[in-house]
Amino acid sequence: MTDNAQPPHMVYAYAVLRPTPEAARAVAAVRGVADEQVGLVETGDLAAAVGPVPAEEFEEDALRAGLERLPRLAALARGHHGVVAALAPLGAVLPLRLATVYRDEDRVRQILQERRDQFLPLLERLAGHVEWGVKVYTDPGDPGDPGDPADQADHSGSADQADSGARDGAAASEAAGERALGPGRAYLAARVRRRRGAEDAWQAAARAAARIAEEAGALAVGRVAHRPQRGELAKAAAGGEKAGGEKAGGEKGGGEQPGGAHAGGAKARGENIANDAYLVPAARAEDFRSRVLAAADGQPGVRVEVTGPWAPYSFSLPPEAAVRPEPA
Repeated sequence: MTDNAQPPHMVYAYAVLRPTPEAARAVAAVRGVADEQVGLVETGDLAAAVGPVPAEEFEEDALRAGLERLPRLAALARGHHGVVAALAPLGAVLPLRLATVYRDEDRVRQILQERRDQFLPLLERLAGHVEWGVKVYTDPGDPGDPGDPADQADHSGSADQADSGARDGAAASEAAGERALGPGRAYLAARVRRRRGAEDAWQAAARAAARIAEEAGALAVGRVAHRPQRGELAKAAAGGEKAGGEKAGGEKGGGEQPGGAHAGGAKARGENIANDAYLVPAARAEDFRSRVLAAADGQPGVRVEVTGPWAPYSFSLPPEAAVRPEPA
């Protein structure tokens, strides 16, 4: 009789790299997503950083359910990124998709052999390069309800002081006009003013995104335009958590990002209109960061986040199905 029982462990794969003594020492010092000891599975001139994880938590149905819960997704992303980040200083590393799980190490070896002609050129291309993330947000001011019109008039002056000179005058004039209106008309006028402010901020952010892309393109050797973040993922990113792959991401891949800077204010609000990743020679990494921030500096209604550097999540192979159960 064939035993179809689920094995107690499956194999979580983090990254593909060259098998070197330095890589073996690096993985021996890190723990993975299930607090497991990470090791290398080698075949010829390729290796994968892997770890044994509990099958009841990482089989297909359980894994899918877990990835639908943001706290679980964020924790998984942090653990995944922690392993990749420990390996990145060794040289070229190909981060694998978040939650890439195989039945056993033999299947991992098979993948390395089957995709050798893809992995090796990528390792050569990415050697000596890092990834930077650049996100552009609108920052239209307080998005809350207009509230009481009298309160709007009282506070409009202090809010407008944060904007540029030309917009100061226009906003102050509008606010003054609203004081002469009845409560209902003043409320509607305030809402129109806020909506127009949001539209102006979106246009400013779009112009800033174009300038930043031009400046970044002069230093980067590759660019990937990810979909702008929305909903819970955008909230998690604004709070400093990389919740989903790409950079969970990032997301591009996950966890606390190695470094970040803001231009145009540090408020965690606004619409994300650009979410790009750039492949940059490591020797030009800090130059890239400073030039992108300079391109965004002094732009009212715009907030820019530059995060990195980290391993090139966005420039590895296209994602593969997470769980591949093998026939008994």
